[in-house]
Amino acid sequence: MIGSRFFRNVRLGIKTLMLHKMRSMLTMLGMVFGVGAVIAMLAVGEGASREALDQIRRLGSQNIIINSQKPVEQAAAGAMNVRMNIYGLLYDDLERIRQSYETVERVVPAKLIRGQGRVDGRTLELRIVGTSPEWSQLVQRNLLTGRNMNQRDMEEHSNVVVLTEHGVRRLLAGRQTLGSKVLINSGYYTVIGVVQSEESQSSTMQTPDQNIDAYIPINVAIERYGDMSVTRTSGSRTRELVELHQIIVQVDSIDHVESTAAAIDRMLSIHHPKGDYSLSVPLALLRQAESTQRTFSIVLGSIAGISLLIGGIGIMNIMLASVTERTKEIGIRRAIGAKRKQIVGQFLIETVVLSVTGGLIGIGIGILIPWIITLVAQMPTAVTAWSVGLSVVISVGIGIVFGMYPAMRAANLDPIVALRHE
Repeated sequence: MIGSRFFRNVRLGIKTLMLHKMRSMLTMLGMVFGVGAVIAMLAVGEGASREALDQIRRLGSQNIIINSQKPVEQAAAGAMNVRMNIYGLLYDDLERIRQSYETVERVVPAKLIRGQGRVDGRTLELRIVGTSPEWSQLVQRNLLTGRNMNQRDMEEHSNVVVLTEHGVRRLLAGRQTLGSKVLINSGYYTVIGVVQSEESQSSTMQTPDQNIDAYIPINVAIERYGDMSVTRTSGSRTRELVELHQIIVQVDSIDHVESTAAAIDRMLSIHHPKGDYSLSVPLALLRQAESTQRTFSIVLGSIAGISLLIGGIGIMNIMLASVTERTKEIGIRRAIGAKRKQIVGQFLIETVVLSVTGGLIGIGIGILIPWIITLVAQMPTAVTAWSVGLSVVISVGIGIVFGMYPAMRAANLDPIVALRHE
């Protein structure tokens, strides 16, 4: 009985609104653009945040990344043609970290050497990464074919290399990949595997790997290239002595990451008083990025919420005008026995129909806009279920909140005065 009465009132409300189609459509526009703006702006913010968070997660939430860094005074001296720069992480640092902390599970070193790969007439500038087999466990990339380095390669000092998909396409296009020989600088290496490239890396996020990497055993890198490198620029020559360019530390638990990082930082600061290293903790970056994402979403939602507020005010304004226009109708209904709550219900239903209809159209627009942005501007966007659900709740809420005053005003009209209204 109650349900049938409710649906009858809804049909009556829709019929009343359809008597003034243009006014009803213009009234809904505030809700349409408000809800569409909320969903679209949150989708853009969510897409950008997810991309940044994914890049941080790829570094490993249980990892600590330590990089060699040229001290400021050496960088300044390099401009004055100093013959030798000695800085960075040491082989001893690697052993100290391995032996000093119970919370450390793996320690992976890396030597980074610039070189050139050559196959027949094809050449490609490469970043040679001399590392251990555990690298593939800490910096996880999809293995497309073949295998990663193993302990036997290390023990036998094998001249093997794992290339990225990008490197294979540039150097070995149209050739058998596995087992091919690649000339890197002055030595030949046998290709044993291919890993997926990360072409879409952000320039603001320094990841341990690049799409021009060539991975070889670290003991082979030490034997072939040593610790000294020579850089020639504009007629000058700079020599640098760096034992290790990078150390990645994996901790046994997320709970121990930050405390272990602080302990390693204290230890390194004792042996590196010049500060020739930098330490980053992806977990801390992740928490900071998540906090920034929440703030960003709140700001965007608040800005878009202003549009919804304006839409709600527009609905209330139109409903107040409707009450004035229908004063005599209200008086007649009250005179034949309609209760105040029925008058309130009638006007509330009309405002909710307006706001919900506008909200549903706005949801469609809010989903369409991010899709167009992704298609045209190639920006990542992500429409979340909670933003759509929130928009529906807000639409209903605005219909009730901003419709309550006009409904109460209509219900409180004196029937005698209302019947006299012209």
